[in-house]
Amino acid sequence: MTDANMTHTSSHWVCDAIRKIEADFQRSADTHLIKLDLPYFSDIDIYLKDESTHPTGSLKHRLARSLFLYGLCNGWIKEGTTVIESSSGSTAISEAYFARLLGLPFIAVVPRTTAKKKIEQIQFYGGEAHFVDRSDAIYAESRRLAQELNGHYMDQFTYAERATDWRSNNNIANSIFGQMKYERYAVPSWIVMSPGTGGTSATIGRFIRYRCHQTQLMAVDPENSVFHEFYKTGDSSITLDRGGKIEGIGRPRVEPSFIPGVIDRMETIADVDSVATVHWLEGILGRKAGASTGTNLFGALKLAEEMHARGEKGSIVTLLCDSGERYLDTYFNEDWVSANIGDITPTLKALQKYSS
Repeated sequence: MTDANMTHTSSHWVCDAIRKIEADFQRSADTHLIKLDLPYFSDIDIYLKDESTHPTGSLKHRLARSLFLYGLCNGWIKEGTTVIESSSGSTAISEAYFARLLGLPFIAVVPRTTAKKKIEQIQFYGGEAHFVDRSDAIYAESRRLAQELNGHYMDQFTYAERATDWRSNNNIANSIFGQMKYERYAVPSWIVMSPGTGGTSATIGRFIRYRCHQTQLMAVDPENSVFHEFYKTGDSSITLDRGGKIEGIGRPRVEPSFIPGVIDRMETIADVDSVATVHWLEGILGRKAGASTGTNLFGALKLAEEMHARGEKGSIVTLLCDSGERYLDTYFNEDWVSANIGDITPTLKALQKYSS
């Protein structure tokens, strides 16, 4: 086969791969925006953008789609390319789904502490889980594997903020504002987002400014993460020697995709508050959500309490990132919570006033 024929064949495969991803997108409906019934806040409405309804069950489905399209259009992913990703689980599940769609091998480099259910879902989609003992070891090991296998390291932590077009009409920010159109406070006072890669907060923050909305963006960080400290100090060299306990968000190093300039306010949420909040939320929704949703919602409730005290009216939107069914052996296991998080009872009691 001549070089010209090989190039044509490769180009045909890439175009076919893009078509498959776009067809998958067209088959997918938008995710729901759920209004919480909280009698305490009579003049403040709180909404959850339910990203757990994506085909792979989390917010990361959007990111994985964008990363695959980015890799294909940059010429990094070709027919037969082994795709490698460093992840705490949810991004890897979604990338395994798209890798299977395109017939590509997929390896997820994950911390050994990753929830068992997430590992099972990676394997369900045909991916392989490659374990490391320390959460900060995922980067170097992913690069090593990519070099050894002549594969492509997707590197969500670098490319998340640039793979998604924040100006377009199919990103999460545009979806939020479109779904809020007929609400009594149609333009949110705040959107609350917990950064993992930083890609979603970058997309939302940029979109707010691009469309000249008066909405402000608050980022919420879990314990044992460097993002909030970096936001306050600007020191990108900050690192931690261990990861946090709220899977999917927070990082032990400052990720390239985290853009502090689009954020108006940032708070650190205690792990015990994050976990207590998803237990409280279950009583409102009738189903479980992951602990990162608790981080988001606790931040939203903090804002709502402040607005309430000032006599302000408005709306706050945050994200339900994934289902709690992935965490039955951790965040919804009483013994695990007691041993790893602590006593959530005081926070649970404090939250009851909002829903009673």
